[in-house]
Amino acid sequence: MNEINSDSGERIVHLQQASQQQGIPSAEQFESWVVAALSQYKKPVELTIRIVDEAEGTELNEQYRKKSGPTNVLSFPFEAPEGVELDWLGDLVICAPVVSREALEQSKKELSHWAHLVVHGVLHLLGFDHINAAEALEMEHCEIEALKGLGITNPYEETAE
Repeated sequence: MNEINSDSGERIVHLQQASQQQGIPSAEQFESWVVAALSQYKKPVELTIRIVDEAEGTELNEQYRKKSGPTNVLSFPFEAPEGVELDWLGDLVICAPVVSREALEQSKKELSHWAHLVVHGVLHLLGFDHINAAEALEMEHCEIEALKGLGITNPYEETAE
């Protein structure tokens, strides 16, 4: 496993690469996607992004979401104990083979799909969700705006990139 620490001012991203998948984006790309997701969030933050293969993705998805098989991204927001102030936002776990497969199935550029899932996961760490329609619309709007700033088209449009 490689761990890459990337520090963009007050945005610290720890990247753990525990996947054998080829074509995983660079630490700089992950950092730029995190910064885009946090564009409206003005506090310093630190988070970990762990890239995994299907075995670990399946184990975590079954353990924490009670769903079988791997999923694309899991978000684990950090909740500090009362009276403790830390800049830790939480952890993201992204399953590389699922990202590749979904991009192909959805006719999306793989790098754009990676960016979308990082932005999506970071927004979950910030407390956004998509449990009901109103929350989903708000979260999707934030994702679309962050991705637009990166030159990536709306991932919710039906057309292929």
